[in-house]
Amino acid sequence: MSSVPAVAAVPAPLPDVALQAPALARPLDWVGMEGIAIPVRVSDGAGGHVQVAAQADLSVNLARAGERGIHMSRLYLRLQQELARHEVTPAGLRHILQASVDSQSGLADRARLRLRYEALLLRGALRSDNAGWKRYPVEIEASLQDGHLKLVLGFGLEYSSTCPCSAALSRQANAARFSADFAGAAPVPVEAVRDWLASDRGMAATPHAQRSEAKVRVELRPQFDELPLLALIDALEAALGTPVQTAVKREDEQAFAELNAANLMFCEDAARRVASVLSADARVERWEATVSHFESLHPHDAVASVSGGGPAVP
Repeated sequence: MSSVPAVAAVPAPLPDVALQAPALARPLDWVGMEGIAIPVRVSDGAGGHVQVAAQADLSVNLARAGERGIHMSRLYLRLQQELARHEVTPAGLRHILQASVDSQSGLADRARLRLRYEALLLRGALRSDNAGWKRYPVEIEASLQDGHLKLVLGFGLEYSSTCPCSAALSRQANAARFSADFAGAAPVPVEAVRDWLASDRGMAATPHAQRSEAKVRVELRPQFDELPLLALIDALEAALGTPVQTAVKREDEQAFAELNAANLMFCEDAARRVASVLSADARVERWEATVSHFESLHPHDAVASVSGGGPAVP
């Protein structure tokens, strides 16, 4: 009796309910995904690159009222492929957004991408040869509509702020103690004053300082090839004068104390320093910034906000 070869069963086609017409037809502003876990390649601030964990939100509009939904998986796969291969640049972001629109086969005509990650920058100490990694929270929002790319770069940086009022009161207390300790001892030898200043008696009071934070959001002009994150951070830290440090030795800590004394500032002063940098940067179209001084004197924070535009470009 001859055996009859088994015929392989043909798999039934998988149902696709997305092809069904929507019950309440209308276009939608944005459809997509939020909180996509993905690695990105970013500059390390020392001429190299590091890979960091990021979260992405990617959306397109649904322009056709009669279509039930977009091709969601196409967005996810395209984003994963592009960010795995390339560093985050304006040109790369434009490519991702255009590819996202193209992947929808006419369902969409604009796209939006948000990336959130912590940039890791290698920062040198103030005087010693130490260096350490410092993190800066970053958010990039890129949108593409009618061929126009809009880029918004947000980031935060930490610095130290010493209160000018507290410094003045401390100087007054120090001067009063000096007068009390050297009353009737005129003239006072330089060596005696030096020794007194170096002793515990030479510090009757100290000004209060606190860790502080500047949060910045800038809309970038489109003609630049790279995101100016490192350049903006460097410029703002130089303007504020007292960026928080990583690995330090005693000479670095002393240098940091000297910088604090040379950069006494209220939150209003810090906001103006930030504004002076952003308003002069030709890469910036518009900007807004908020500085927060996490008070050591009070249980609340001192906060100042400022906004404006970049310089006019001929």
